[in-house]
Amino acid sequence: MSDGTAASRRARAAVRSLAPYIPGKPIAELERELGIHDIIKLASNENAHGPAPAAIEAMRRSLEQSFLYPDNNCHELKAALARHLSIDPACITMGNGSNELLLLLADIFLGPDASAVHSQFGFATYRIAITKSGARRIEVPALARDSTMPLGHDLSAMAAAVAPDTRLLYIANPNNPTGTWAAPAEVMRLLDRVPETTLVALDEAYLEFGRERGTQDARPWLHEYPNLIVLRTFSKAYGLAGLRIGYALSHPAIADLLDRVRPAFNVNTPAQLGAIAALAEQAHMRRSVTTTLEELDRVRAAFEALGLWSAPSAGNFLLVDLGTRAVPIYQQLLQSGIIVRPVADYGLPQCLRISIGLPEQNDRLLAALRMLCGKP
Repeated sequence: MSDGTAASRRARAAVRSLAPYIPGKPIAELERELGIHDIIKLASNENAHGPAPAAIEAMRRSLEQSFLYPDNNCHELKAALARHLSIDPACITMGNGSNELLLLLADIFLGPDASAVHSQFGFATYRIAITKSGARRIEVPALARDSTMPLGHDLSAMAAAVAPDTRLLYIANPNNPTGTWAAPAEVMRLLDRVPETTLVALDEAYLEFGRERGTQDARPWLHEYPNLIVLRTFSKAYGLAGLRIGYALSHPAIADLLDRVRPAFNVNTPAQLGAIAALAEQAHMRRSVTTTLEELDRVRAAFEALGLWSAPSAGNFLLVDLGTRAVPIYQQLLQSGIIVRPVADYGLPQCLRISIGLPEQNDRLLAALRMLCGKP
């Protein structure tokens, strides 16, 4: 029997050149590999506080409908979002996580005759989406380490990098994996400079955390910038990462295009009903955001006491520079049952991205790092 090599060679060159996305290691995988238990995962920017109890109950009840296909149009969820955001439901597109929508935008707008812009340390999906499409990828260097927002986006340079064939510009604010952010006025200046023929995909996955640091809520800008698309998720602040549910806000003409390529039934029933219930529990979400950011400041101060540099963050995670290759320390943390995220694939081989967990989880991480740094 053939090993499939001949058939695989028929894949598009752009796809063969891709490196797969590397997620945080699952707890079950580490249990299988090392046979250890009592593991904490601080690798994937999940909300350690979890979803609101009402959302969990809504998801449980939804299982009674599991023999039926989900509502393909997510009618009730769109209506709930439209009320919450004061926006026309025609401007909303639901996705299997906002990640799916980021990929679909490339499917719609990019090809070998186009280019797309992203920042040096932007979310990995941007690189994957652009490369897969066969478009020319324009990566703009990030701000210097000694700038006022070290490793952040250089928005002026990103605007200047837009070429006549640039159809898409990806930007996350706050950014993953750095945690850095730009002020709303800076983002608006970028939008003012980008031509209407270039779509700006503004990724607000960490919106609820970023707002506490002064980042934008770009929804009101949609009327002024018809080439703007805002992407959000229920994975982070709402604690529904395992449900894979996100959404896009855009001009109805863009939403119509997304619906044409969106896979049928891409958002399952538990996700739809859990998100509706989560949206109604704003107090739970705000408490988890406030507590997480308080812990983030405490953990960052502890890193500084250990002599470790970390980037300023408006997310629920920190990028920390260990001053040496990060993978060996990552592996030693795994031996201690602590999963974090090395980011050498982002060009940051000395850094780890560490999610903010519950206080006791953060204490355990800090104790392990003190031992590894020789500072008991």
